[in-house]
Amino acid sequence: MSILKTVTPTSHDLGSFTVRRALPSREARMVGPFVFVDEFGPAQLDLGNGMDVRPHPHINLATVTWLFDGAIDHRDSLGTNSTIHPGTVNLMTAGKGIVHSERSPQTERAKGPSLYGMQTWLALPDGKEEIDPAFEAVSDLPRIEGDGAAACVIMGELWGERAATTTHAETIYAEMFLQEGGSIPIDAEADERAVMLVGGEAQLDGEPIALYDLVILKPGEAMTLASRAGGRVMLLGGEAFSTKRHVWWNFVSSDRERIEQAKEDWREGCFAKVPGDAEEFIPLPDGQPKTVSYP
Repeated sequence: MSILKTVTPTSHDLGSFTVRRALPSREARMVGPFVFVDEFGPAQLDLGNGMDVRPHPHINLATVTWLFDGAIDHRDSLGTNSTIHPGTVNLMTAGKGIVHSERSPQTERAKGPSLYGMQTWLALPDGKEEIDPAFEAVSDLPRIEGDGAAACVIMGELWGERAATTTHAETIYAEMFLQEGGSIPIDAEADERAVMLVGGEAQLDGEPIALYDLVILKPGEAMTLASRAGGRVMLLGGEAFSTKRHVWWNFVSSDRERIEQAKEDWREGCFAKVPGDAEEFIPLPDGQPKTVSYP
């Protein structure tokens, strides 16, 4: 078998849409630099409604937002105001600290927003956790086609094609499309790799994979992804981290004390504000948050 383990995500019903969290989990803390993996939707929200994630902080990580459908307005404490659309990757590097909000644009609310996509976090490597915060949106991404399949390289390098997106550690992140009867080889070069079927159906070396499960692959093994009826699959992974990462709420760090400092900073209002979205914020959780992972 080419599969090391399978993680069935925890589903969070937010009323109008569902979020499925695969990482962190008891079965797996990280896959390469990926320390957090959420899949959300597909969903069609009611007219006038939308997603409203109020301003909240991050440290020592980079967030990666990738949409299959819909749009999200991103604002952050650097002054960024960017609307995320399918085909464009939004990379926000928190480094020593950043605050951002994510909301459905007014144009989407007027017609009933669609929400379908991925939100992932990348742990920053040793020596780079406290770099300056940054933001980039990259839309000129490599697309590879052949044998009834295609792939869009979101981050890193796949089959000789490299995305322009910044990588702080060796990273591979790609969206793969399988037509009816199509197949595609899975690159075996990354230290750690996983795939997630996010639409349709697919098999890995002939074994069916379940919708939304995070399937972690054995290192170094070449394998083939195929589909009888068509499917959409995410490939993610990269270099293995030798130093463990602590995760608490929206904070990731190799140093537990750094997370305690971030908690205090947010509680005391020491983080920068988000221009244009400074009236609201998400308070620090009183108890144990939904996202927590201590090694």
